[in-house]
Amino acid sequence: MSMSILLPTNLQQCPSPSFSPSTPLLSPSPSTAFSFVGTSRRCLRLVTCCVSSVQSSVANGSALAAVIVERDQIRLGLPSKGRMAADSVDLLKDCQLFVKQVNPRQYVAQIPQLPNTEVWFQRPKDIVRKLLSGDLDLGIVGLDTVCEYGQENEDLIIVHEALNFGDCHLSIAIPNYGIFENINSLKELADMPQWSEERPLRVATGFTYLGPKFMEENGIKHVTFSTADGALEAAPAMGIADAILDLVSSGTTLKENNLKEIEGGVVLESQAALVASRRALTDRKGALKTVHEILERLEAHLKADGQFTVVANMRGNNAQEVAERVLSQPSLSGLQGPTISPVYCTQNGKVSIDYYAIVICVPKKALYESVKQLRAVGGSGVLVSPLTYIFDEDTPRWGQLLRNLNL
Repeated sequence: MSMSILLPTNLQQCPSPSFSPSTPLLSPSPSTAFSFVGTSRRCLRLVTCCVSSVQSSVANGSALAAVIVERDQIRLGLPSKGRMAADSVDLLKDCQLFVKQVNPRQYVAQIPQLPNTEVWFQRPKDIVRKLLSGDLDLGIVGLDTVCEYGQENEDLIIVHEALNFGDCHLSIAIPNYGIFENINSLKELADMPQWSEERPLRVATGFTYLGPKFMEENGIKHVTFSTADGALEAAPAMGIADAILDLVSSGTTLKENNLKEIEGGVVLESQAALVASRRALTDRKGALKTVHEILERLEAHLKADGQFTVVANMRGNNAQEVAERVLSQPSLSGLQGPTISPVYCTQNGKVSIDYYAIVICVPKKALYESVKQLRAVGGSGVLVSPLTYIFDEDTPRWGQLLRNLNL
């Protein structure tokens, strides 16, 4: 039986041992058996040496360069669990991109509308890491995760920064009792006389890159960070931290644990984003075309989200007169202005124009007010329907992406 040791790409550069083609690896003779054991030990030392070298590189903070491996498929990383996972799949579905997963336990899926694309379900932080390593080409992940694990790496490029889900912000929170009762801003927190080199402000967080960076940028000294997963809100009450730095959505959990946010303490506003590897977009065949297709669909759907088409009939002598009446109302201008077209009727056997049809696009929050204004200037038979897509002449973020790639 033969055994193969498969090395990662970045280990394949290590020097390989030389084998004599005239000497068999397996032999019944004791001397050859001893030679095989020695060779095996040298191979093991070689692998151990290479792994140690890579671990040392990572420990010293030097990143391994991404390698673009030739493959036919474009790889899109999606969150594997939780609300972000469901929302990502739902958003793609709303864009007519259906993720087909044969088995929910499988980590690979397909999108039939993008035959050259594979979907890989990964932890959010692993999506960022694999974008940097070249194992993924695209990904949907929170901006907070991109900033924490991407650490401003130039190979990461934000294709679309606002996918309208996963909204939260990364914020400092402190107890609302004890010595913090009257502390309401980051400056007041930094100026507290309790903090010194011997007794620094202790912050519990899972964001060990963004936290120290934020404090340094704000000139705050005498701070230490402790890593923690899970319920950070309990750390101050347990006495193991003075403050926490965590993601906040509604703020309810903070209040229930007697914690409060402070002015100037928001590190980052975050929501789901489409991220790509710059190297993949420029070097991998078909990657840029796939991004364009996804971006077109995303932009059209997201722009239509929360928008309604309002159609009404209005009496008038001509389209100009009707247009002036419609545009006299502040909520009836639509995206670029109302569409006004004649409505042809038959009276006494003759075709006449007594009405004009008005079509406008209205955001949901202004819908009822717009209908009232439309009726006030003579509109009748008002029809309302939700919009699904709004396709512009060109996708604004596509041009921005090409400029970022110097294309």
